[in-house]
This record gives sequence, structure tokens and C-alpha cells, in this order.
Amino acid sequence: MKALVLDVKRNEWETTEGMVHTSVAEPELDEGKNPEDASRVLIRPRFTGFCGSDKSIWYRRAFKEMIFDSLESNGHLHRVCGHELFGEVVAVGSYAAKFYGYKPGDLVSTESHIFCGRCHQCKIGDAHVCANHLIIGISTDGCFAELIKLPAKELWRTDPDRIRPEVAAIQDPLGNAVHACSRVDLRGRTVAIFGCGTIGLFSILVARTMGATTIIAIDPNAKNLQLAERLGVDLPLKVARSTGTKSVAPDPEVVAKIKQTCFGEGVDVALEMSGSNQALNTAILATRAGGDVILFGLSAGDFIITDFQQIIMHGKTLHSVVGRKVFQTWFIMSNLLQSKGHDFQDKIYDVILNKGEGTLFPFNKFKMETFEQAFQNHPKIILKY
Repeated sequence: MKALVLDVKRNEWETTEGMVHTSVAEPELDEGKNPEDASRVLIRPRFTGFCGSDKSIWYRRAFKEMIFDSLESNGHLHRVCGHELFGEVVAVGSYAAKFYGYKPGDLVSTESHIFCGRCHQCKIGDAHVCANHLIIGISTDGCFAELIKLPAKELWRTDPDRIRPEVAAIQDPLGNAVHACSRVDLRGRTVAIFGCGTIGLFSILVARTMGATTIIAIDPNAKNLQLAERLGVDLPLKVARSTGTKSVAPDPEVVAKIKQTCFGEGVDVALEMSGSNQALNTAILATRAGGDVILFGLSAGDFIITDFQQIIMHGKTLHSVVGRKVFQTWFIMSNLLQSKGHDFQDKIYDVILNKGEGTLFPFNKFKMETFEQAFQNHPKIILKY
């Protein structure tokens, strides 16, 4: 079968980039050889999404050790990439059929973090931070292929008559935004979103749908802010891009504008989606006393909090968010996508996916140069099979 793979050696990581469209062996269900296949299914992707994580792999910015350690552990030479999926079940293990009720023809998406179900976190309902988790397309083979084998417990049934297939394929990253926005009650709240990349843009829509009254978007990229305006933010704020590790001090202009918009006190909730140290400190300072700061942006290394005392003395709460709560976040997200009376799903397709123009690529006609140009110019890219 054809697949989009990372096919480099560990010592070649720093000198290469991109992914290779090539032929690899098809996965198969064989319960005789592998009893665990009883609980697995084979899926033929229809649409898959290219994630920020995939972009990091493309440019060799992250996941090196996780990828190569898992390849060496399994004795494999390459990694099939991709974890954002909407596809059709084509074969089902005996346990997956009996216990989960899956059958050929079922249409599904998937949670990308494969949880063990046995560790302490899994047992108490925190499977999204499983101690033994695998990530599809990083530490196990992914969905940029004509077939993928997955545990049935990871799958999420999706009705394409209620959720359009292109949107169904990106429920996993959309779930990041849903998880972030559901950490606190946003009804009637003022919200600032620091960083309008893909998840930040999703968060604008989710926050509005969840009842936020005023949404402020902060980003150094004018194109990102234009998209944010099309999604309905009340106030877009363009900032200078922070450079180097010394850019840690909060931006006083941004803080002043946010406070001016929000009763002179600051926002009720700030979402830090950029992974910038300066943005973090600006978000904390721009949040009112007693407010909440949601931390989702990732960056390696140490961060400096410029006024730690203010967090304590002003009663501000910091919440870290990773992945999606399994499957609580998926239920919330599905309800948001399928409920009526708003344009949540339409704006994802029309604005973030640009109605498929320049964002939808035939998998079997993959060309690295044009694909790279596309994901540099759009917040989200979809592969069609």
C-alpha cells in the first residue's frame, strides 16, 4: 500500500526534512499470530488532517527520541505518520466486533493517544495522561496510508450526514481546543486568546459557542488575525514577534488594551496557545484578579514567570491542558458540531479549511514541494483518499 512515511536514520535527523510517499506492507489482522488483534480493527482512511505535530516532524523540530526509540523497540525501519483521521472500517477482530459492536462499513474518527487502560491514571479516569500511552503516527504507525490498524477502544463513531467528512477528520485537534475551553465555565465571560495558530483559531469558535461574550485575539501574524476576525473575534491585537530567550517581560500595551476592553480589570479567562514566555506573562498580567489562565502552548526549556507573587496575591489560577479527556471531550465536541443555531461547523470549513481551496490534497498525487507550500500558507491541510 502507499503511505506517507518518515524514512531516515537517527543520525540523519538533523540533515533532512519532509516525508516520503512510498509503498509499505499492509497491516493485517491475524489473531493466531497476535492475540491482541482480536481487539483491533482495520480502517481505510477517507480524509486525514496534517497536524502541527506532523509539521514538527517534517522540519525535525520535535519527537526525535520518541520516534526512533519506538522504531528500535519494534524493529521497524520507518514510521508511517499522521494521526487525524476519518475513515471506514474494513475488517474487525473478534473481540472488537463482539464487545464494541464494530463492523465493516462503520465510519469512525480516532483518539490519537493510545491509552493502556491499566495504569493509575487510566483507572481513575485520566486516560489522557496515561503513563504508558502511544501516539499514533509518532510512537506507532499512523493514518497517512491506505490502511491503518487501531485498537477498537480508541475509535469514535462519526456520522458524515451530521458532521461533514473534512471536519470529521480533524476532530482530534479540534478536541484540543474543546478541552482547553471546557476547563472553566466560559458562559458570559471575557476571553483573551494568545496565539492564533490552528488550535487558537479553533478556540475562538469553541469559546464563542460555549458562551463567551467578548473574545480578544493576540498574535504577531497579520494573516492569522485576519482569520480570527473572520471567525468573529471582538478585538484583534497585533503584537511584535518575541525573539530569543530574553523576551519574557509582559507587553504593557497589550495588557492596557485588554484591561480597557474588560472593565479596567482584565479578562476573566486567558488562553495561552503560543508557547511564548512573553505571551505567558502577558496573559497572566492581563487576567483579572480571581481569573483563570489556560496553558496549552508548548515550548522546550525553562520559562520565567516575571511576577509570581501576583498570581498568589490576586488569586489567579493556572490550568495546564494536554490532549483530550477520553472520551468526555469527544462527547462535548460532538454535541457542539451537531447542535443547531450556530455556524460553528460551517466556519471551520469555510474559514479554517478555506472551503477546500488550497487545503485539500489527493493522497495518491502527493508532491512534497506543493504540499509544503500549502501547509505554510494555511492553518490546516487535509489529505483526501
